[in-house]
Amino acid sequence: MKETKNYPKSFSHIGITVPDINKAVEFYSEVMGWYVIMQPSEIKKETETAIGQMCIDVFGNDWTSFEIAHLATSDGIGVELFSFPDGIKEAPEFNPFNTGLFHFCVQDPNIEELIEKIISYGGKQRMPIREYYPKDKPFKMCYVEDPFGIVFEIYTHSYELTYSSGAYAE
Repeated sequence: MKETKNYPKSFSHIGITVPDINKAVEFYSEVMGWYVIMQPSEIKKETETAIGQMCIDVFGNDWTSFEIAHLATSDGIGVELFSFPDGIKEAPEFNPFNTGLFHFCVQDPNIEELIEKIISYGGKQRMPIREYYPKDKPFKMCYVEDPFGIVFEIYTHSYELTYSSGAYAE
């Protein structure tokens, strides 16, 4: 059997559970500018359709319905928003030391403006804006929260450009 060279897989989408699907669509479309590609809709637990069976496979049997909406970023990354009627409505405590996903990152060269908009929609700035390489590159970053307590990061430049020097500045 011929060995295939490994290659980097592309990122398709991320799923985020929110307490209010309509407020989340408003926040992520108006603040982040993400395109709404499927308006909020209800999925009911049933076995007659492929989506119904798939959701039972993923979520098990302890649910009856949920709401879902699909958005997309400017570079085609999908964002699935889920809202379950019986779930806990607060984000878990921020604890990056535990195993699991603890943030996602968006990129915007106008970091100050984006942070102001996040705050104006009920989100929070978690730290001062910082520069990774203050002597070499004007690259900034900041951790923020959406109005639901979901933590994410903002970079002013691409991931590749940010880390291309190979070491953190001292």
